[in-house]
Amino acid sequence: MDSLVHIEHIMKIYNPGENEVRALDDVSLDIDEGEFVAIVGQSGSGKSTLMNMLGCLDVPTSGTYILSGEDVSNLSDNELSDIRNRKIGFIFQGFNLIANLTALENVELPLIYRGVPAAERVALAKEALTLVGLEQRMKHRPSEMSGGQQQRVAIARAIAAKPPVILADEPTGNLDSGSSREIMKILHELHESGRTVILITHDDNIAANAKRVVRIMDGKIESDTVRDAEEESEKFVRDIDESKEDM
Repeated sequence: MDSLVHIEHIMKIYNPGENEVRALDDVSLDIDEGEFVAIVGQSGSGKSTLMNMLGCLDVPTSGTYILSGEDVSNLSDNELSDIRNRKIGFIFQGFNLIANLTALENVELPLIYRGVPAAERVALAKEALTLVGLEQRMKHRPSEMSGGQQQRVAIARAIAAKPPVILADEPTGNLDSGSSREIMKILHELHESGRTVILITHDDNIAANAKRVVRIMDGKIESDTVRDAEEESEKFVRDIDESKEDM
């Protein structure tokens, strides 16, 4: 079976020439449908650049990226936008919700851009909000919700159209430990239901929730490890509780 995500010999070079910076240096990676993968790296490791490539927010200097059977390596900005809209659900650290829209309207918004008919998009938005436990909060605006609830709206927005890839960039970065556990539980449930989840983080405790951990350093993949996710998830809960006690 072909991989859902296949990148081969990807290079991303800034300032080509004498002072060039290789943000990604000959990176190859395959992610199969239904995997839960964490990509871990510190600032300057190439983690964010790799996320931009996987999310079709940028194109490589050289190399190949096949997403769901389609070569997206050299597409135009408009073509990349179309791919993102159809194939990737984004969850960001900053939620990126529209302040004057309700939770339901925020989840509907990307579906409008996809051209989904009104009745269908309302049904999809309600289904997604129910999946993340916000069926009683659909009419609330972001200012009327906690940070954890806002992030759940953002997750509902990402999954409403059922894209093949969920890309979560530091999804717990602005949350307390309790909300962090809630968000990671939802990501686990999405994975268990068959979704492909790619988690981008600098935090080893967050990465411990994933079954597979890919570590990047200096623009290269340093390690690619499959671990016991259940055992590591319990460790994550202990670690964030201990961190909270130390604050």
